Amino acid sequence: MSRNVLITGAARRIGAVCARLLHGDGCNVILHYNSSEADAFNLAAELNAERKDSAKLLKADLSLSSDLQKLADEALTQWDGVDVLVNNASVFKSTPFGQVTEQNWDLAMASNLKAPFFLSQALWATLKNKRGCIVNIADIHAETGLPGYPAYSVAKAGLVAMTRILAREMAPEVRVNAVAPGAILWPEHNVENAERLEILKKVALQRCGEAEDIAKAVRFLVGNAEYVTGQVLIVDGGRTLFR
Repeated sequence: MSRNVLITGAARRIGAVCARLLHGDGCNVILHYNSSEADAFNLAAELNAERKDSAKLLKADLSLSSDLQKLADEALTQWDGVDVLVNNASVFKSTPFGQVTEQNWDLAMASNLKAPFFLSQALWATLKNKRGCIVNIADIHAETGLPGYPAYSVAKAGLVAMTRILAREMAPEVRVNAVAPGAILWPEHNVENAERLEILKKVALQRCGEAEDIAKAVRFLVGNAEYVTGQVLIVDGGRTLFR
């Protein structure tokens, strides 16, 4: 599978695992980052050591319209353009309802909804020409919301809706799908063991998933789902069975 893939938020966690997996399949990867510069440079060095000139770095603040356009423009100059866009970057910050400020709202919307929309629009011509695809990283909580994360949940709900809307708008040349993770990586803030155990009780497979589980789903939608568009692939170990 030889494609040029732009991954937002590629320096760490799910984004980095997606980059490694797709790169291992022969793809060239454009690694977007903002604040995680050291991780991004280390990942690019690792991938380029495996295959020369196969990973590029692009920095952008996804909350800024000017940076979004610049990111798209610069991505188009790498190799022969972009075949695949993976909208992975996300701000995941707890702000209880009643305490959400406009700044909290704007920050959640910027990475989780605004950036995926405008990057998709900016790259539409090249994706159409290459008959490429888009994969959005959504969340199982887009449907009913995650308590304590109202702005984030609303943004992810918008991303799911956007996936289906753009699948129609960009058809027939461009496929647009999403992956909705469940309990994959715990937030880097402290999560009490009791809370983790309570969550895992509601997972049919009785374990937390791995970032690689999401990356494998992304790989499937990129390389083995030519007749799939407008769909949300839930990867949650069966957690949604217990709602």
